[in-house]
This record gives sequence, structure tokens and C-alpha cells, in this order.
Amino acid sequence: MLLAFDFQLFFDQTMNGVSSGVVFASVALALVLIFRTTSILNFAQGEMALFSTFITYRLAADFDLPIGLAVLVSAVIAFVGGAVIERVLIRPVEDSNHPLNVVIVTLGMFLAINALAALIFIRPGQEALQMPALFPDGKWLGVQKEVIGFALVLVAECVILYLLLQKTKIGLALRAVASNPESSRLVGIHTGSMLMLGWGLAAVVGAVGGSLAAMQGTGFDTSLMQTVLVFGFAAAALGGFDSLIGAVVGGLIVGIANAWTVQYVDALDGIELVVPFALILVVLLVRPNGLFGRTIVERV
Repeated sequence: MLLAFDFQLFFDQTMNGVSSGVVFASVALALVLIFRTTSILNFAQGEMALFSTFITYRLAADFDLPIGLAVLVSAVIAFVGGAVIERVLIRPVEDSNHPLNVVIVTLGMFLAINALAALIFIRPGQEALQMPALFPDGKWLGVQKEVIGFALVLVAECVILYLLLQKTKIGLALRAVASNPESSRLVGIHTGSMLMLGWGLAAVVGAVGGSLAAMQGTGFDTSLMQTVLVFGFAAAALGGFDSLIGAVVGGLIVGIANAWTVQYVDALDGIELVVPFALILVVLLVRPNGLFGRTIVERV
């Protein structure tokens, strides 16, 4: 006798996966933006997003800003913060003869920003914070409005980044610096400004992802982005660290795989981390550059 399959549960879990996948995709987009422009893996990306998320919450809770406006204001602040971090902390060490210096700096930023967020935004005895909802409750065509809203935010991010990178002179300069910074300098492109812009854009995308992550679940604290960052790295690796489209597809795949695993695999605690990473391992064994990564061929 065949076991009955609950298609409604399967659909609901898939939509939950899409909702989480949007957050993972946003973090993966931020990681890819920085990697494409500077070849740096920013291990502090999640904590930068966390700090912006606390700013969003305080703007909404303490200053009574509408949550949509609070997200926009925190994104602007994140842009400035990302640019300043690149100029003050990253640039002095990125041209050193020791590549691990940058890794150490980003790991130090991870710890420092997390501690700073706790010091500034967490009050003694305060329980987990509840981010106001950006989208209304209820369903539309059987899908939660929040899921639809999250998906539209991701689409908007992709459209804006596409128009900026492909249809503007600034985008052309960013792509030139990412491709060949030495040649870019020779044709008059200010590579330092482009690197600051890349970090600022990545901080904005991460800030939006952090605010969306805080709207899921029953509350958030300083540990909000730690697991999200792991899944964001997984999504970027799956899609390819040089592909923005790959970051989006990878984020959605990891989100849905995680939701299915949590629902249907009744095993040890933490099993939800196994299946997505096993999927990534299989893909990377077949395509080491990721699903959408470019294969670079060099003459020797």
C-alpha cells in the first residue's frame, strides 16, 4: 500500500524554502559582488548585514519609521559603511605579499562587528527582538504574501544590479576593474573608487538580506546571520563565485533543499546542513567552477 503524499505540505515547504532562499541569495549576491571586484572572500559579510539589520530595527522601533523606509535608510548607511570598511581596513592589506592578511582582517571584522552590535543594540535583560513585518499576512493564489514579497525584493535587486552593471558607465568601470585592474588604471579608471563602490553595493544587498532574515521566525539576536552566512557561502559556491545569476539560483536551490530536508528527513539534529552541502559537493565534482561559473583558460 502506497503511503499518502501530502502535496499541500510539500508545496508549503517549497515556498518556505523559497523564502529562505531569497535571504541566502541576497547574502550570496553580496559575497559574489565583492569577490568579482576584489577577489576577496568576505567572512564578515553576515555580520555587516547583522549590524544593518539592528539599525533597521531601531529606526522602526525607536523612531517610528515605516519598516520599508527603515530598510531603505539602513541600506544607505550600509553603503557608506561598506565603502569606509574597504578604504580603511581592507585596502591597506589587500596589496600585501601575504594573501592571508585579508582573510585574518575579515575574520577579525566578523568578531568585532558582532561584539559591537551586541554592545550598541542589545539592552541588558532584553529578549530576542521582533522585526516588524514588511509584507501583510495572508495568502494570494495559495502562496503566502510574505513569500511573494520576498521574491519580488530579490527580483528588484537583480534588475537594479543588471541595469547598473550592464547599462551604465559605472557598471562598465566596475566590470573592467574586476576583469583587469592594471589595464583599467591605464585607461583612466580610478580603481580605488570602484573597489569602494563594490563593497558599498555588497553591503546594501547584504543589509536587505539581513532585514528579510530578521522578519522570519519568532525573533532575532546577534546570532542571526551566522547560519545564514554559511548557507550564503554554499549558494555562492554552488552557483559560481563569479556569477550573480548563479548566486540567485544557488540561494534558491539551497533554501528549498534545506526546507525539504527539515521536513522529510527525520534524523539527527543538524541534518538539514548535510543534504544541501552534499548537493554542492556533487555539483562541484562535476563543475568545479559552479553551475554558472566561467572556466578560465590561460596560455602557458
